[in-house]
Amino acid sequence: MKLPALGGCHCGALRYEIGAEPLDSGYCHCADCRRTTGAPVLAWATVPIDAFKVTKGKPTVYRSSSAGERLFCGNCGAQILFRETPDPSYVDINIATLDVPNAIAPDYHIYFADKISWFDTKDTLPRYAAREPDV
Repeated sequence: MKLPALGGCHCGALRYEIGAEPLDSGYCHCADCRRTTGAPVLAWATVPIDAFKVTKGKPTVYRSSSAGERLFCGNCGAQILFRETPDPSYVDINIATLDVPNAIAPDYHIYFADKISWFDTKDTLPRYAAREPDV
């Protein structure tokens, strides 16, 4: 992956860069990720919070659960990242918002027990019923 990796929202009002390789990446099938993105699954990559920088605009913050909050564009609604409130040293970037999303491939599935029945990725990646193991 070429660093810094650049990304942003649909309308271009919000831009960001990440300056470190992801620590891990995966697909999340939880209901919160589905509902906040409007997609059957969310592909994400974890990076240190210090490696994430907003370079244009100001994200809107939405407290989506007691576990964390999501940053998104207040104009077009594109969700950029999730950060856990108990451990704000890492953020989960939504891979699809990267300018070059092919640079990061998911390594596994989490909350697979919550998967929508008609959705299947047909890959052979590990599947975890709930959270992933510590990496």
